[in-house]
Amino acid sequence: MTPQAHRPSAELDFQEPPADDRFATGVTAEEFREAFRNYASGVAVITADSQDGPVGLTATSVTSVSLDPPLLVFSVSELSSSAPAIRAAETLVVHILSADQIDIAKLCATSGVDRFADTSKWTRLVTGEPFFTSASSWIRGRVVDTMDAGGSTIIAVQALQSGTADRAEDDSPWADSPLVYHNRTWHTLNEHSRI
Repeated sequence: MTPQAHRPSAELDFQEPPADDRFATGVTAEEFREAFRNYASGVAVITADSQDGPVGLTATSVTSVSLDPPLLVFSVSELSSSAPAIRAAETLVVHILSADQIDIAKLCATSGVDRFADTSKWTRLVTGEPFFTSASSWIRGRVVDTMDAGGSTIIAVQALQSGTADRAEDDSPWADSPLVYHNRTWHTLNEHSRI
């Protein structure tokens, strides 16, 4: 079998899909939301610094995409008050939360509050980014790309530094359980949720 020469897309034989209701397009926002209700996601908090001070938001869209180089992506809605600062940041911190850090997730998901008022919950890394000290693990990264996608921006981040909290002496029953968002509320996983 001999390989066929590459033809420019303008020369390809394109056929319109049949005009059939089975191939109709157009999903409403509510239908799309309903389809994702049963899709469980991990919970993270993203922080960055801005000219006006630290900003943070809760995200359920964080996912790793590459190990070499180490890359992750997440999306931020244009409706978030932190969106302009997160989109403009050169570096940021992604905090991966366990179930006993639900207070941080709720704090950074709440509109109209000073998410950094309680200075006992956060500090700054030596590089300057705001950092919630109780996070079970965290990744400091450099923004390498952004893409507008509907009413959101997808942000690609290359990991520069990471850390994991020492939970050896933590007596919380949820210290080793991930925080999960599912069906519009908070959950966790443990040995009883294994199937």
